[in-house]
Parts: sequence; C-alpha cells; structure tokens
Amino acid sequence: MQSGRNPARRGLSGHGTMRKKRSKYSSLEHSRKDTIQAMVMAAPSLLGFLILVYFPILYILRFAMYSYNGYESIFVGLENFIRLFARDRDYWRSLGTTFILAFGKLAVEIPLALFLAILLSKKIFGAGFFRVMLFLPAIISTAIVGLVFSLMFGAYDGIVNVLLKDLHLIGEHINWFGNKWTALVMLGSASVWQNTGVNMIFFMVALQQIPNELYECAALDGIPPLKVFWNITLPMIGKMFQIILLMAIIGSLKVADLVLASTNGQPGGATEVVMTYVFKYFFGYSGRSIQIGYASSMSVVTGVILACVSVIYLKTTKKIAD
Repeated sequence: MQSGRNPARRGLSGHGTMRKKRSKYSSLEHSRKDTIQAMVMAAPSLLGFLILVYFPILYILRFAMYSYNGYESIFVGLENFIRLFARDRDYWRSLGTTFILAFGKLAVEIPLALFLAILLSKKIFGAGFFRVMLFLPAIISTAIVGLVFSLMFGAYDGIVNVLLKDLHLIGEHINWFGNKWTALVMLGSASVWQNTGVNMIFFMVALQQIPNELYECAALDGIPPLKVFWNITLPMIGKMFQIILLMAIIGSLKVADLVLASTNGQPGGATEVVMTYVFKYFFGYSGRSIQIGYASSMSVVTGVILACVSVIYLKTTKKIAD
C-alpha cells in the first residue's frame, strides 16, 4: 500500500516544483521588464546629463591647461592655476565679497522666510493673497530685479532718495551704490526680496508634514509658543530645513546676474563677486580680454570650493537632519 502511494506523491511534488519554477521564471521576467522600462525612462535624463554636464566639465578641465582666447590655444600646463593662487588677488577678493554677501543676506532671508511660513500656515484672513504676493518676485527675472533696484536707489533721481528728501528725512541725496557696504546692503536687499517667497513656500510644505496632534497636546499642556517652536516645529522640519538652507547657500554663492545688472562690480570692483569675475574673463566683459583658459581654471577652483562648502555644511548640520 505504501509503495502505491509514492508515485502519486511524486507526481504532486513534481507539479509543485514546476509551479515554483514557473512562478520564479515569471517574477524574473517581470523584474527584467521593469528594469528595461526604468532604463528607457531614465535614458533621456542621463543623456542630457552627459551632454549638458559631464562633457562641459571635461572641456573646462581641458581648457584650464591651455592659454585659449577663442582663436588659438597654447598648452601651458598648470600655469593658469599658479597665476590664480600666486598672483591674482582680485579673484580672492571677489570670493570674499561673495561669502560676505551670501551669508549676510541669508542671515535675514532664512529666518524671515520661516517666520512668514509659520504665520501664513495658520488660518488667518487673506493668507492665500499674501502667499501669492510674497511668491511673485520669484518669477521675475533676476536681471530685471537688479535693474529695478539700481533705478530705485539711484544717487540723484532714484525714487528712494526723492521720497526721503520730500519727507525731510535727508538733506542731500545718498549715493547708495557709491560705497562698498551700502552697495552690498542694496544687493542683499534685492536678493532677499526676490528669494524669500520661494523659501517660504518650501518651509510651508515642511510645516504641513507635522501632525496637528503634537500641537494639540502642547496646547493642552500649556507649553509657550516659543518652546513649541524649539521643541516641536524646528526638530520636525530638521531634514527639510537642512535641504532648504543648502540650496539657499549654493544659490547665493552663485549670484551673478543681479550684480551685473545693478552695480557691475562697482565701485572700483568692491562688489565684484566670484561668478561675475569669472564671467568677465570668459567673454571679455568690462574691458577685459578674452581668456577662456584662465577663466576655466577659475571655474574649476570655484567648483571645488563650492563642493567643499557643501560637504562641510552637510557634516556640521547632520544633527539637525537627524
């Protein structure tokens, strides 16, 4: 009897094995199809990255080793980098100005954006209107913003000077762009006005992810608003806060068109930032001769500096994200 049951059992086990093999083959087939589909969908982005990012970086690295003016190129090795580090003080001065402008305006922009985000996240009358109004400057061209601010704060016929003089708040017109520090304040003000709305929207998105139950419990316990902000709001948006601040830092360090459209580095190069300095050597702007090779070496060094700033920032703010 026992020997008669074995063939049936073997048959059943054989069918089970076949089903497992078919199921495994089917899952592998689906996995392969999903992989091919993902590769096809990602191909345009990867191709665009190779053409628009990877190849230009390789060309910049190549040009950095040449003295190239757009017509003829001469291999000079590391001479461009030696000139940059040993003889070009203006580059490092412009880099210092860039950091002063970037971190000075971010000290105002980020807290202001967070404050407005918290305020407009509440159910108050006209919140939607103010969100739109604060975001509108972000859709205006940065060059237009620079031009408008340069006209508003013009030394003689600027509307700000005219208004202050009509109100008898000043006796003489103020040359807002005639001094390095007042000019940097004007540039920072224009950048804050344009970018605060974008950061405000980012913070509002982060605030919407916080469960309302946390605030309800805090209200029942009678916790003051300031403690609620430090112990609930800020830790809960820590990861988003880190990303927003990183994007703001990188964007501020890459500022160029705002300066070109308003001060063009004046007075006497005092408001020259690193991107405008490199730009002028690339295209022979403001009386400079075209030196693509030297501008490429400055681009490489600037890119390395920005990468170092990003890495240091991510390392030092790791606790905020956690």
